[in-house]
Amino acid sequence: MELLVSDYLVPVGMALTVLALWFSAPDRATRMKQQIGVFAALTALGLSSLAVFVINSVYFRPRPFVDHDLTLLFYQPTDSSFPANSVAAAFGLATVVWSVNRPVGISLLLAAFAWGFARVYSGVHYPSDVLAAAAIGIIVGILVLKLRDLLGPIPVWVIKAARLICLA
Repeated sequence: MELLVSDYLVPVGMALTVLALWFSAPDRATRMKQQIGVFAALTALGLSSLAVFVINSVYFRPRPFVDHDLTLLFYQPTDSSFPANSVAAAFGLATVVWSVNRPVGISLLLAAFAWGFARVYSGVHYPSDVLAAAAIGIIVGILVLKLRDLLGPIPVWVIKAARLICLA
């Protein structure tokens, strides 16, 4: 559980998965679809974190290890417990990836769920922190997917520019 709750296993696994989506596809059209999906997923990750930042500036909730006598498997964060920023970001990213590539998206959603569970189990968050964060991430991911069609040309231009220097 110590390994799962850390800031390394799930985030690095998700980052490598998104990187693989960026570069792997059987054909050019699928690769373009996946690369646009990666842009949308990273946007959802950032906007989920922004939403949590705004909530944290209005409401502060102490962590479970502050209110209860717990043996911690993790370092002691000092920011607000509600909502769980890492879980919101993970669910935002996973929701968008799920819309682009179902098998990969399901694995990322399972990883986000496991990460949230580990953070509750380890005394870093309350269950309501993780549930609220998952809801925020999923809602932001859905909103980003709705806006993706409006902003369609921007990622396409960036991807074409990246192809000129062999990054896409």
